[in-house]
Amino acid sequence: MRTPPWIWQQPDWPQFRWQAEALAPLLRACTQAQGRLLGMAGAIGADVEAQNNLDALLQNIITSSAIEGEQLNVGSVRSSLARRLGLDDSGNPSPRSEGLAELSLDATRHPDQPLTLERLYRWHRWLFPAEELQLTRIRVGELRGDETMQVVSGRLDRPTVHFEAPPRAGLEQQLDGFIAWFEHSRGDTTLDPMLRAGIAHFWFVTLHPFDDGNGRLTRALTDLALAQDAPEAIRFHALSASILEQRATYYRILEASQKGSLDVTAWLQWFLQTLLHSLEQALARIDRVLAKARFWQRHRHEGLSAEQLKVLNRLLDGGERGFDDGISAAQYKAVAQVSKATATRHLADLVAKGCLVRLPGGGRSTRYEINQCDGLPSAQSDQ
Repeated sequence: MRTPPWIWQQPDWPQFRWQAEALAPLLRACTQAQGRLLGMAGAIGADVEAQNNLDALLQNIITSSAIEGEQLNVGSVRSSLARRLGLDDSGNPSPRSEGLAELSLDATRHPDQPLTLERLYRWHRWLFPAEELQLTRIRVGELRGDETMQVVSGRLDRPTVHFEAPPRAGLEQQLDGFIAWFEHSRGDTTLDPMLRAGIAHFWFVTLHPFDDGNGRLTRALTDLALAQDAPEAIRFHALSASILEQRATYYRILEASQKGSLDVTAWLQWFLQTLLHSLEQALARIDRVLAKARFWQRHRHEGLSAEQLKVLNRLLDGGERGFDDGISAAQYKAVAQVSKATATRHLADLVAKGCLVRLPGGGRSTRYEINQCDGLPSAQSDQ
């Protein structure tokens, strides 16, 4: 007998199953990482926490759209989020960024509100504000039409079909079944909350109930499921950012799972691995924040110049604008906008005060990095 080509055509759809033993190590790792994240987050101040919350939300919104190939105006989205979080807002938000901010905050800040069809319609309207639709023919705030819904990527003239969603006929009943499960499963003590989030993600993206925006709504729904389990942790990590890093494998595992049986172990393994990466990235960010706070606590009375403060903060923040291999005199000169002689003098002063240590090497290749030791200043000299 021929196997049905799509998972939703299986006779026992949507009775998902999985191999608990295969998932147990990843579940433990995610739970431990989440616990560490909550512990570390409790050690940062309120102002820093608010900024980290803003950064995580911003990253989640920007990367969720980037998965679909859409590049948002970062400043506009930041402005919309900042105003809602009570932070400094000096930007000019667009209707698009306003809607995305509402959607993200509704999913992550209101986990106790029930999931309903009207709530999904509201999310969809926020995703596609009327002011910016104009020439598009998307049905906004209502289910898709009768056309066959295929999830594709690649060139328009030679698209890759990853899977086909269930037909329009019966979609209301399918969606009602999903919503009922989502609400009931929250109180199911036999279902791990992280597995629940992974199943919700897979189930909803399979239904693909709207003309457009299904991927972004799926990820918002996943954030809601995670927020219902750990409302504080979701404020610090951005799952969409980790999905974007693995976008090609994301579509591959979705495609493979759509053509497989109702055993979704492979999908859940991928989901948990991606969630773990997201949590570890958040841990690394908070660790940098705490290290920065400890550093400035040690060096608060050093009497540093504005240029030195600027460079030290750049080194402490790390990331794309940091200097993973240390900073040279030439780079200091460029960042601080000072002369070469001043850059050399500033670096020598920072070494003497224990703010920086000199890395092995000499001459023009000499580089410096943050001194993270809590002890006395380095005995190394810049002479």
